[in-house]
Amino acid sequence: MNRSLLATVISGLVVALFSGGCSSTTITSHWKDQSYQGPPRKIMVVGVAKKPSNRRVFEDEFVRRLREADINAIASYPIIPDQKQGNEKLIAAKVKESGADAVLITRFGNRKTVRTYVPGTMTHTPSSFYYGAWRDHYPAYYGTWPDYYGYGSQMVYTPGYVDEDEYALMETNLYAAGDNRLIWSASSETEIRGSDEKMIKSFIGRMVKTMKEQKVL
Repeated sequence: MNRSLLATVISGLVVALFSGGCSSTTITSHWKDQSYQGPPRKIMVVGVAKKPSNRRVFEDEFVRRLREADINAIASYPIIPDQKQGNEKLIAAKVKESGADAVLITRFGNRKTVRTYVPGTMTHTPSSFYYGAWRDHYPAYYGTWPDYYGYGSQMVYTPGYVDEDEYALMETNLYAAGDNRLIWSASSETEIRGSDEKMIKSFIGRMVKTMKEQKVL
């Protein structure tokens, strides 16, 4: 194997090792109230998730990222128990008690699977590869048609396959606490790879970055 080919192979292996567990997030739609004069002084983060552990990761990571953006933020799970997540009056009371002027609610909307057909590939043909060797002898697998066919079917064509990618469809809304009106909203798709925690962190990083770019924060 020559050096350039070896370098290419090693580079590909390194990329595969470090990207295999990562997730990517794409914003599919977004909306902003153009009359909103931000940024909010304090945000309460409310994560809607079936798993309490995922709710905590959602809220803690959002709080961490928002604070990095110089926005005061608090998680809701220490003051709103998991079994009380559907109690709107309790949530409203806790928002008021906390002094938050905005509420960020994020939830898992659905899951989708994208199937992509990857066509087969052609490699070198035996006849062109061994052209010139016929003057003296031919390769052993040319001796019988079963041997030649077996070699040819393996070396000439690699069959296609269907690749499947799964995505988590998420919704993120920011509301003003005073009148409960919607300030900003986004729908997104996050590729599901590795652990739930890695996927959640990828999603939240993109959300906070987008809110900063759109002058919400």
